[in-house]
Amino acid sequence: MGISGGRWTGPIWDTHMHLDFNARGVSAAQDFANAGGTHICLVHKPGFPDQLPKSIGDVKNAYEGTLKMANAVRREVGIEVYPILGPHPVVWEKQIHTIGMEVSNQLHIESVELAISYCQEGQAVAIGEVGRPHYSVSDEVWDAANIQLLEVMKMAKSADFPIQLHVEENAAQTNLELGEICDKAGLSREQAVHHYASGDVSNDFTHGLSSSVSMGKRSVENILHSYQQSDCKWTMETDYLDDINRPGAVLGPKTVPKRTQTLTSSLLELEDPSEIENLLMNIHHFWPESLYAKFDP
Repeated sequence: MGISGGRWTGPIWDTHMHLDFNARGVSAAQDFANAGGTHICLVHKPGFPDQLPKSIGDVKNAYEGTLKMANAVRREVGIEVYPILGPHPVVWEKQIHTIGMEVSNQLHIESVELAISYCQEGQAVAIGEVGRPHYSVSDEVWDAANIQLLEVMKMAKSADFPIQLHVEENAAQTNLELGEICDKAGLSREQAVHHYASGDVSNDFTHGLSSSVSMGKRSVENILHSYQQSDCKWTMETDYLDDINRPGAVLGPKTVPKRTQTLTSSLLELEDPSEIENLLMNIHHFWPESLYAKFDP
């Protein structure tokens, strides 16, 4: 396990992927495995736009579907699957306009509590994706989202499980603000994983948060410019949506294995192979293991 013939032969972990029984499902996970992938974090996929939960019973049924998918992938593909369960902040924001702020808040917190219970039972490994809307909202909604995120972080701290964060893109300022909320909640910044994160993994950009880097076209270039200035935990993801109406969105399931090989080739021009192996083992083994696999679902 290491670098052989200029290629990485060790584990390859996609730390944020969605799969859907109504779309490609297991076959998408098979594509990931065929490309060299070995581990995924299977993140709960909300039922946008017409299957939003109306009760905690609806949430439980949806979570059970995610766990069923995880078992199907383990059985049929043979890779390691780590489920992550939680209420999406966009669901919360949309439901403010249909069921009201108070009821939407209550359902969101109850959904986090339920996710934590699955984590405590060993069926899931983290809470997510939680956070705040990634688009413009009113000041009232924005303030409520931050109050709620603080509460969710307190709950994660109390239960001692990591969270994956869905947030807006505002460069380092977003990470700075999230870090401050972590500190208020008493949650380690490393336990707060910025999903769909920039390839800039430098300390000045991440502000101590863990990063699940979206491996788009410029991701390797950005990583190469910043990895030597990084002490943070950072991994790779696609945020593959598995939406039958948007095939390949956000990134296809083969992307992380392919980008891993691109990064390997680029690093071989700059670093000693043993140093590259250490870095890739951190990305695809030690860092995700420290965040997720210790819970052994």
